[in-house]
Amino acid sequence: MNHDIIIALDFPSAADVYSFLDQFREEKPYVKIGMELFYAEGPEIVRQIKARGHKIFLDLKLHDIPNTVKSAMRVLSRLDVDMVNLHAAGTVDMMRAALEGLTREDGTRPLLLAVTQLTSTSEERMREELLISASMSDTVRHYARNAKMAGLDGGVCSPLEAALVKEACGPDFATVTPGIRFADSASDDQRRVMTPARARQSGSDYIVVGRPITRSQDPVAAYRRCVKEFLGETAF
Repeated sequence: MNHDIIIALDFPSAADVYSFLDQFREEKPYVKIGMELFYAEGPEIVRQIKARGHKIFLDLKLHDIPNTVKSAMRVLSRLDVDMVNLHAAGTVDMMRAALEGLTREDGTRPLLLAVTQLTSTSEERMREELLISASMSDTVRHYARNAKMAGLDGGVCSPLEAALVKEACGPDFATVTPGIRFADSASDDQRRVMTPARARQSGSDYIVVGRPITRSQDPVAAYRRCVKEFLGETAF
């Protein structure tokens, strides 16, 4: 299983993104394009960042009726991204339809991941606002198993649940974990967080890191710190 750091490009415009990426002269980090940036700039931002040599996680979290998601994934399959996602709460049928739509005629496709529970969601809110009576652990485990049943490649979960997802779905089921903070960083609106080193020990294959890198006074140094903590590399 591959391991990597994915930088969340949570910027409002293409100009901000290019200014940020221009700071990386030696590295071509894996990046995440989320709703804010994609809705502001459209598919062209994906093409431009891909042309710069970056791998891309397109984080749009699709969730709709199966046929609509299938059609949307067919459109996204034309973009040269490496990873896309949807909400596991959309049911196994929706996830199977998404996989079918994402797969190109030649059989190739990006990795497809299912979001189990957002890292901003606490167990208390899950029960009181979403009326999910099962525990956080049981819910994440069940959603991950549904995703595997549907043929997906992995799940998006808190690093706190990465190990149980691996246990439930096997070592080849990829775990992508946001909610990553350095030990000296603020948690902001995340509730279930972990450091890069602990995330690797807990079973995370890919970690998504946003503000600790993008809002750092030295983003390149922060990225390199994250690489060392998560991958244990000493090349920098």
